[in-house]
Amino acid sequence: MMDQLSKNGFERLINKNQLDALLTIGSDVAPMLAIGGYPAISVPAGYDNQGMPFGISFGGLKGTEPKLIEIAYDFEQATRARRPP
Repeated sequence: MMDQLSKNGFERLINKNQLDALLTIGSDVAPMLAIGGYPAISVPAGYDNQGMPFGISFGGLKGTEPKLIEIAYDFEQATRARRPP
């Protein structure tokens, strides 16, 4: 069943729209993508009003790990959202 959901959902969305990655707010989607066998990377995106960090995740198709790392690195360099503890 997960295989069909992946092929008819996530893979179809990526392929139909010729996307390099799917962006989601938070890191909750990364474990779900991993269950389906898809790579994901989460990076810091900012801080809320109480100073708590939040992130975003980039997910892609199998074999797109180098592209996801490139996208995540470029995002971090552009936003400079990461702060030392």
